[in-house]
Amino acid sequence: MLISAPPRILVARDHVDFRKSIDGLAAVCEVVLEEQPLDGTLFLFTNRRRDALKGLVWTHGGFVLFYKRLERGRFRWPDLDRDRGTMTAAELAALMEGIDLTAARRLSRWNPGNFGDNGTVRR
Repeated sequence: MLISAPPRILVARDHVDFRKSIDGLAAVCEVVLEEQPLDGTLFLFTNRRRDALKGLVWTHGGFVLFYKRLERGRFRWPDLDRDRGTMTAAELAALMEGIDLTAARRLSRWNPGNFGDNGTVRR
């Protein structure tokens, strides 16, 4: 991997003009998403056809920009309620491998934070 795991992965719901490069995408982060592009968040953008993906992250004193274009198919992630959504590193890996995230579901997991001192479930 070229970059370390980012603390947060943010997906922009709306497509962006893919003629934009680092400065243009950083401006989208600040103006449209109202986020700070220098905080280490990995920002993901797609084009109108959703057959290409750009990622922008600040790391080690500079921006990293990556681009992936699919020869066939489209990137699919769940519908987002707002103008952005978050994604885990595992979901990003699945997306990059061509897995349709609209059909994927997360299994329930046990979390020790859901239990009281006596082992009963907190509600």
